[in-house]
Amino acid sequence: MSEATTKCGVVAVLGAPNAGKSTLVNQLVGQKVAITSAKAQTTRARMLGIALHDKVQMILVDTPGIFAPRRRLDRAMVSAAWEGAESADAIVLLVDPVKQRRHELEPLLDALKDRPERKILALNKVDVSKKEPLLALAQELGEKVDFAEIFFISALNGEGVGEMKDALAAMMPEGPWMYPEDQVSDASERLLAAEITREQLYRQLHEELPYDSAVRPELYQHRPDGSLEIHQQIVVARESQRPIVLGKGGQRIKAIGEAARTELAELLGVKVHLFLHVKVLENWSEDKELFEEMGLDWVK
Repeated sequence: MSEATTKCGVVAVLGAPNAGKSTLVNQLVGQKVAITSAKAQTTRARMLGIALHDKVQMILVDTPGIFAPRRRLDRAMVSAAWEGAESADAIVLLVDPVKQRRHELEPLLDALKDRPERKILALNKVDVSKKEPLLALAQELGEKVDFAEIFFISALNGEGVGEMKDALAAMMPEGPWMYPEDQVSDASERLLAAEITREQLYRQLHEELPYDSAVRPELYQHRPDGSLEIHQQIVVARESQRPIVLGKGGQRIKAIGEAARTELAELLGVKVHLFLHVKVLENWSEDKELFEEMGLDWVK
């Protein structure tokens, strides 16, 4: 492919927590590269998805939701989100018109209005939203920020996403591709494997387990038979949370491991042996080493 005809650029996907950013990135890429959860603030690091559109390669920065940070972990996540936007050729602001989360959306609009990047507004969940309020919201937000275009989409079922992808591709600058054609993410398999286990942790324990949990990669190695051996540590903040993760007779951690292992085997195309154990670290969110293992920068 001659470099003269190719285009390549960075698209930052911003929005309040739980607006559907990871779902949208997965939809644009055409396969799963970012974890999704009904729990807000699931995305922690700037997971990149890589979407192709004819001769255009788009590096999608799936930023953590921007919100008012309280703890060090929160500050690191917000810092990661803005860093993701800084080098972008285009910014997509994804808004959930059902929840809206005005207290988190307004500061985001204020911060975006003076930024030089070309901006697209994507109103999500059109499949479950009424038309009139949706149009009114689009008009209101469009008056606050100079959006190049406004799209009504469903990140979940893909409605309207194709048209938005066309528009984003047109905004990308000419240049050589940054990644091989078959690469869909820059996340290491080791980190992606930990993210997938964390997704199952949230999915199966979203009521009982607070946000204070992490999955730490320990061992990631290929066995001589071609299968993959993965050891991970589930980190919780209090001793009382250990039995919640283990479940009666170890049934819960077994179910989490089984679901994660099945998904990983499908994603990586090899047999996976996944070993999980629980560790209590009271102040894990103050652990610099753990942050770096999760792909986050240590923010004082």
